[in-house]
Amino acid sequence: MQIQFNDEPVECAEGQTVNALLAQLHQLKPGTALALNQRILPREQWEQHIVQEGDQILLFQVIAGG
Repeated sequence: MQIQFNDEPVECAEGQTVNALLAQLHQLKPGTALALNQRILPREQWEQHIVQEGDQILLFQVIAGG
């Protein structure tokens, strides 16, 4: 199935979790946040949330400011 990952088309398996997709793409890194269809998906939900056809996923680095 086709999704958008950081604005690039990506093929992924049906039933794949967000966590499994990130592992497959070598993107499981500390200090990152994820937006799924323009909404932040808490990290504790990555292992349960199933990726759906057409999902738009943006992974970005969390930066603390002051």
